[in-house]
Amino acid sequence: MTAEARSGHQDVTGRLPASAAMPSQTGGRRDRANTLVWRYRTEIAASTSSVFSTLAAFPLDSVKTRMQTYQYSGFLDCVKRTYRTEHLAGFFRGVTAPMASITLVRTVSFSIYQRAKYAYSGWVKQNFGYDIIQHVNRPGTYPNLWSIACFGAAGATAGSAITFLACPFELTKLSAQVSVLLAERAGSCQKSRAVASSYQNKGTLRTMANIIKHRGVLGLYTGFRLHLLRDTLGTSIYFMVYESGKQLGTTFAGDSPNSNKLAVVAAGGMCGLVSWAMIYPIDSAKSIYQRNSLLHSRGEKVDPAPKIEFFKRHMYRGLGVSMSRSCVVNAIFFSSFEFIKKRIKEDGKPKGAI
Repeated sequence: MTAEARSGHQDVTGRLPASAAMPSQTGGRRDRANTLVWRYRTEIAASTSSVFSTLAAFPLDSVKTRMQTYQYSGFLDCVKRTYRTEHLAGFFRGVTAPMASITLVRTVSFSIYQRAKYAYSGWVKQNFGYDIIQHVNRPGTYPNLWSIACFGAAGATAGSAITFLACPFELTKLSAQVSVLLAERAGSCQKSRAVASSYQNKGTLRTMANIIKHRGVLGLYTGFRLHLLRDTLGTSIYFMVYESGKQLGTTFAGDSPNSNKLAVVAAGGMCGLVSWAMIYPIDSAKSIYQRNSLLHSRGEKVDPAPKIEFFKRHMYRGLGVSMSRSCVVNAIFFSSFEFIKKRIKEDGKPKGAI
């Protein structure tokens, strides 16, 4: 075949017309973009959904932290006093840190969880011949020991890994949320009052810089052990309840595990309620210890963290607020998360995507 015949629609100069070349280039770029969206659909869905859910429930998170670390007669008392002294802005004080950190942490957490889930499921299939993922995705099935253990182990893996990323941001959020209370209730020690006052009216980065100034770089990891314990246990329970709840909900409704919207909302809300109820005393101990640490500079002795006591009233201050917030956050989050993932899947798997 001659070169002229092979060239087809080439003009006399041997070049393709611009109208023929451009669609091919545009189509190639679109295919690459679709491939990236498909490959990172979990991360895209998690980050987008996290922004919505965090902003919607942040006022409840702020009230929860205040009730954990200071004495109020109840939820309404905390709301009234916060509004009276700090106005509406007080409920959103420190929102920048969690908007950035929770979005980042959730995205990384879901990415690790997804990979760990398939890795552990693959190991079980290879060594015991049982396909956990196939069982869970089959309509009409129920959670069993294999699936619960797999989801719990994957959740614990994600929770322990993200602690290294989440701890500095959460300490920054806490310091912003209670900064006014720190200054008001720092006691008679002049130095502690000065340190407490320095946390007021600062943005996220300036608060981080202030913590480093008073407590050093490692000060950003104040309360790390309690944070690690909380997130490892909490995230394990969180994913066990969500995956198992979604499977049960869709089985009772007779739908496939990824299509029943009510099951997703109910499982999302339930995983937040159950995980917080189980780990709340750990979170309270962490918050109190971090609050106390913010009143001291590097080298100064800080009171040890309070003993973690389950079923003791003082360790559950703000539990109702926290569970309500978590239920709202996770119902919104998982509804959005599953919807976005489903839309990406419905657009079709791009050619060449893994």
